[in-house]
Amino acid sequence: MKFFALFIQRPVATTLLSLAISLCGALGFMLLPVAPLPQVDYPVINIYASLPGASPETMASSVATPLERSLGRIAGIDEMTSSSSLGSTSITLVFDLNKDINTAARDVQAALNASQSLLPSGMPSRPRYYKSNPSDAPIMILTLTSDTQNTGELYDLASTRLAQKISQIEGVSEVSVGGGSLPAIRVALNPDALFNQNVSLDDVRKAINQANVRRPQGFVNNDENRWQIQTNDELSKAAEYRPIIVHYNQEAVVRLGDVAQVTDSVQNSRAAGMSGGEPAILLVIRREAGANIIETVNRIRDELPELRELIPASVDLKVAQDRTPTIRASLAEVERALAIAVALVILVVFLFLRSGRATLIPAVAVPVSLIGTFSAMYLCGFSLNNLSLMALTVATGFVVDDAIVVLENISRHIENGLKPKDAALKGVGEVGFTVLSMSISLVAVFIPLLLMDGLVGRLFKEFAITLTTAIAISLFVSLTLTPMMCAHLLKGMKPKAQSHLRGFGKLLFRAQQGYSVTLQTALRHRRWVMTIFLATLGLNAYLYISAPKTFFPDQDTGRLMGFVRADQSISFQSMKEKMTRFMQEIDADKDVDSVTGFTGGGRINSGFMFISLNPLSERTDSANQVINRLRAKLADEPGANLFLMPVQDVRAGGRQANASYQFTLLADDLSELRKWEPIVRKALGELPQLVDVNSDKEDKGAEMALTYDRDTMAQLGINVSDANNLLNNAFGQRQISTIYAPLNQYKVVMEVSEQYTQDVSALDKMYVVNNQGERIPLSAFANWYPANAPLSVNHQGLSAASTIAFNIPEGYTLADAIDSIERTMTELGVPNTVRGTFAGTAQIFQETIKSQLILILAAIVTVYLVLGVLYESYIHPLTILSTLPSAGVGALLALQLFDTPFSLIALIGIMLLIGIVKKNAIIMVDFAITAQREGKLSAKEAIIQASLLRFRPIIMTTLAALFGALPLMLGSGDGAELRQPLGITIVGGLLMSQLLTLYTTPVIYLFFDGLRERWQQRRISKKEAKA
Repeated sequence: MKFFALFIQRPVATTLLSLAISLCGALGFMLLPVAPLPQVDYPVINIYASLPGASPETMASSVATPLERSLGRIAGIDEMTSSSSLGSTSITLVFDLNKDINTAARDVQAALNASQSLLPSGMPSRPRYYKSNPSDAPIMILTLTSDTQNTGELYDLASTRLAQKISQIEGVSEVSVGGGSLPAIRVALNPDALFNQNVSLDDVRKAINQANVRRPQGFVNNDENRWQIQTNDELSKAAEYRPIIVHYNQEAVVRLGDVAQVTDSVQNSRAAGMSGGEPAILLVIRREAGANIIETVNRIRDELPELRELIPASVDLKVAQDRTPTIRASLAEVERALAIAVALVILVVFLFLRSGRATLIPAVAVPVSLIGTFSAMYLCGFSLNNLSLMALTVATGFVVDDAIVVLENISRHIENGLKPKDAALKGVGEVGFTVLSMSISLVAVFIPLLLMDGLVGRLFKEFAITLTTAIAISLFVSLTLTPMMCAHLLKGMKPKAQSHLRGFGKLLFRAQQGYSVTLQTALRHRRWVMTIFLATLGLNAYLYISAPKTFFPDQDTGRLMGFVRADQSISFQSMKEKMTRFMQEIDADKDVDSVTGFTGGGRINSGFMFISLNPLSERTDSANQVINRLRAKLADEPGANLFLMPVQDVRAGGRQANASYQFTLLADDLSELRKWEPIVRKALGELPQLVDVNSDKEDKGAEMALTYDRDTMAQLGINVSDANNLLNNAFGQRQISTIYAPLNQYKVVMEVSEQYTQDVSALDKMYVVNNQGERIPLSAFANWYPANAPLSVNHQGLSAASTIAFNIPEGYTLADAIDSIERTMTELGVPNTVRGTFAGTAQIFQETIKSQLILILAAIVTVYLVLGVLYESYIHPLTILSTLPSAGVGALLALQLFDTPFSLIALIGIMLLIGIVKKNAIIMVDFAITAQREGKLSAKEAIIQASLLRFRPIIMTTLAALFGALPLMLGSGDGAELRQPLGITIVGGLLMSQLLTLYTTPVIYLFFDGLRERWQQRRISKKEAKA
């Protein structure tokens, strides 16, 4: 009592203390970063290695496998996948969430150093790595276009000037340049001219290397001066290479220009980017972990004028995609829902207490509690995101509960004639323990969640801590500021209701009278009430098992990703044409704002698109509806398939796929995998629960297989290295020399002219110089024939792997898809040597499903332990927890009524209900216990008095929590798909719980009290018998 009196008697100090809490919160709010969801930094490292011209199988065996063996020894790797394509290998390491990314990077570097001696000697550079986060999508994409400059020049501008400048902007972690390659000198050799001039390909390579060198020449000096020696030993333009002498033929000089077309071109001619129907270079920008997305994007936009000054006026720099509009709109919607919730909660208080002065008290307590939470969020390193703001919205109903319980009890004493200060002291003293019990038991719900590791634990930790902090501040405010304001603002008289409020007062009075009658009926038919209670237990199990389940609600972020997969034997030019057609059709859709994409590189038959949709307020269709429309529209493109999926803020796993979910087949025997993969893929493609089924297995690329006759080669004085060197020189886009410029390094690339690469007959024109200096045709010791070859070779761990990706059509959930895949694998009789495992988000979902019930049970047990400690009783906590089954039934029924699958968001709603609905029982039980102990009433008289006396605060707190969740349930606009499952769960659970627990709680209280009395009577009887 002295604690409460300290604040009631010192109003200035109490007011200033509350003001300090609010000011700290306001400062924290201004400093908090902004993000769509809490930052979950997956420690992922990507390793890239290249060997131009090498086949996918060669890259897999000679580059990927040695690297995997070294990298596989690193501790803490959850998943290691690799993909080898023409001339390149990509390895992705996904570490345990607890692994420090910098430590992992050092381990990776050590492993790369250790494996260097095992790698092919012809690699132009050592394998490189960079840190990434698969769940962090680009925050902005810029494009460079020009009518006068080629893509090589644009790429050079992007990589040497713009990318470095943008990387220096605060909040930017990485800038990737795509859609082309650096400028290069391309030497396109004419095999016929080489033959006529008696020049070999290797002669040309050596001549270029000798003509383009960079060596220190030294200096000369005398007693007074020193002169640096500088020569024209380095060539930088195509015109400077053409006069190079490559051979002397009977005293005639053969220059490079006589046998080749030398041009200023690009390093890789088989890569292209597109935007707005024209060639473009892309700058893909990602943010640093924890950086404020909106502020980072604003800084980039502020720098655009300066960036444009760094490039020629003929080059156009545009923003092709911006992540922030939907984030801004989504957070604005949550903030609006928060404001509406606060207003509705205050309206509830006003309707019940019918006093402006009384309403002012929670109207002050709620903002102080909510605003003060921002300071704790800042100190914890959190962000303003959909989940943290949803936590504050839900907390509106919680924080007002404490104030309502205190305010209502003090108001009751004032109405009974006590002076305001006396009423404040007595009222807060009576309910202080009740408020403490309500708050501590509510916080206890989140203890298991806070201790949970993995993606789910990281994702919802901010939600739990934000809500817990708001409750803790509310507890302090309700025991200090609220009674102080009651003592000084409330008048010592009954409030005079206005005419339009008398109706509500009468309605509440009649409701209380009706409840009194029905409660007596329920107590006379306790068996029926207990039967209903037990039925809710069974109904919970049935509804949970039958509920459709998914991992996370499908978000409409206003962005789509598009993947184009064409025939494996397609040429680059044909692939580029198909990409252009797809992009034109997509760009013409009424809901599409812009399309940017690229194709080429290591995989000629694939392309990638970034698609921005119009703002949600300007379109009637969701992202999934747009995808369905485009899928039907573009399904008939011959020789190519388009796969579209909405960009999600939550993504797990390191492997990039053509759809949202992945199922990976693993085998130690590659032949077994090649046998079963098409069987499984075909069966999955026929399932109605899956759509866009595709595989990353590409083993039907067109190949010209050469077979060497080694005996003939030995007789002719030729070795295999000479023959392979010939083919690499001719067809491998071989980088044979380096040009060192002030800002960058450029390559000299050699291959035969394009006209000789379009037909296999070009092999007839290839000659190898033997050890006698004689020219030997390739056909003299080799045969060739067309065959199929893989375009990519994939590994997971050290096993051969093939990933089948899929999307989920409307009407089905991820749980449906997983069940159907597992059933199909069993029906097909896939042998144990071929293993199937889900990857990425589907794998996380499987793990989450297993832990959902454990998490709920852990929360219930934790609450029981806390309540047992608070009440010094084993029985009363059971009475309080008896409110939970009805809430579960209401929540699960509401989800089915609104056709909403059970997701992680709904799970959080269930856990919140555990904390919310027990408040009613706490209010009843606490007063009943006091009435039994102090008023010497029987258990029945005590629980009836407690139920009727606390009817008004019970209805008030329930309506406050209900109206706090209602804006989430009924909200629309950006981010509504995240908010609605939480609102539906809470509203449904509260309505059902309120309907039943007003009757089940008194009955169960009497049931357990009877058990307690019988147990005590037995103990007394045993003692008497012993005596």
